[in-house]
Amino acid sequence: MIEHHVRVHPSADRLPREEQLAWKLAAVATATGEPDADPAAMAVNRVIDNASVAVASLPRRSVAVARAQATAHGAAAPGGSVFGGSTRVSPEWAAWANGTAVRELDFHDTYLAADYSHPGDNIPPLLAVAQHTGRTGADLLRGIVAAYEIHVALVKGICLHAHRVDHVAHLGAATAGGLGALLRLPTETVYQAIQQAVHTTTATRQSRKGEISSWKAYAPAFAGKAAVEAVDRAMRGETSPSPVYEGEDGFLAWMLDGPESDYTVPLPGPDEPRRAILDTYTKEHSAEYQAQAVIDLARRLRDRTGPLEKVCSVVLRTSHHTHHVIGSGANDPQKYDPTATRETLDHSVSYIFAVALEDGAWHHERSYAADRARRPGTVGLWRKISTVEDPEWTRRYHDPDPARRAFGGRAVITLHDGTVIEDELAVADAHPAGARPFDRPAYADKFRTLTEGIVAPAAQHAFLDAAEHLAELTAADLDRLFPAVDTDAVAAFDARLPKGLF
Repeated sequence: MIEHHVRVHPSADRLPREEQLAWKLAAVATATGEPDADPAAMAVNRVIDNASVAVASLPRRSVAVARAQATAHGAAAPGGSVFGGSTRVSPEWAAWANGTAVRELDFHDTYLAADYSHPGDNIPPLLAVAQHTGRTGADLLRGIVAAYEIHVALVKGICLHAHRVDHVAHLGAATAGGLGALLRLPTETVYQAIQQAVHTTTATRQSRKGEISSWKAYAPAFAGKAAVEAVDRAMRGETSPSPVYEGEDGFLAWMLDGPESDYTVPLPGPDEPRRAILDTYTKEHSAEYQAQAVIDLARRLRDRTGPLEKVCSVVLRTSHHTHHVIGSGANDPQKYDPTATRETLDHSVSYIFAVALEDGAWHHERSYAADRARRPGTVGLWRKISTVEDPEWTRRYHDPDPARRAFGGRAVITLHDGTVIEDELAVADAHPAGARPFDRPAYADKFRTLTEGIVAPAAQHAFLDAAEHLAELTAADLDRLFPAVDTDAVAAFDARLPKGLF
């Protein structure tokens, strides 16, 4: 692994492109060969995971709107498939619709380091372009592994959230790089596309603050769509703002640490295997990743607390990120509002802990239902729960050793009689270091559970068979990665939506 120092340079320096971060990311992409067995197997897991959550989200409004927009942009040929659709559409619009479906439930994979990310967001645009350009399953695997490599490196090295920049700024670069690997483009072309993608997908974190809206699902889909369009322009010979990271009016200088910016981004050498995907992990529960261990901890504590009306207070001692993003340190009153949106509730660790403590379970729909959030007992318990930052949990969150990194916290429950009940959990049960790490059967079970009643058992089997043989799929086989659903029912739902421009 090579550590690249990235800092701001004045225009007079004329920083050579080979020394620019965007070029180095592009070089990682274009030097990516066929993945080793373990990264390839994990990529298959994530294709299954994405399809699980995408299909489960098909009846949701934002997904239906994205699908309706996409289907208004039919492709000349061959285009890309859309989850829940019956026709192919232009690939950038397939990336938009499928990216929204994958992200809607906040239920797919994650990677947390200096910043945070959902690297599975790279897959929808890669799959759309693979279909449109007639690439094989092996090509798609190479692109996925390259995109994860770039995404994880950026998340390790460059913190965005400290400057209230949304994490999709790293996604655009990773997707452009993954597309370069998928299509075997020249480094020069990928370099230009990465810079365009970064320049056009930098936005504020307001999409994940206060009253969180449906844009939370659209934001990564927008980045994927923008990356597809950036690659198209770069392939036609168009150039980009350069150097997009290091320029004196660039990303680092004005969006991040300013003129004194100095970051270290670790990237593999040309001949090193691309294994970063193995550092990422998926979700067992439909909620922000820092809430995964909290849900498991609440389930474990449930039998020890007794009647919950006897609870006086609950304090979750946790990391800086958990406290300030999904905890009471965010200072968002919406996180304690029973009428808040689902998108807000899945970023409220106090709500999540309350419901998990009451129910001993978590469901991607029932746990967020409006009547569930407004139960008087739930609201009363919810408002007794607060978070505090514990320096030790913050240190563990950033531990350089992934095996020791912790994303959970310690719960201190005080009852009215003075009894104190405490317990902690470092990582979720499904984490690679957890009690029940997710394996291929767990991914398959998640798919069957989330698609039950939407995808027939025979179609479930057909999809899983295709995904598990991804490396062997021909270009014509890639449509098998879109499980057959009741398209008439989906179309009937779409027909009830208001019309837009398209």
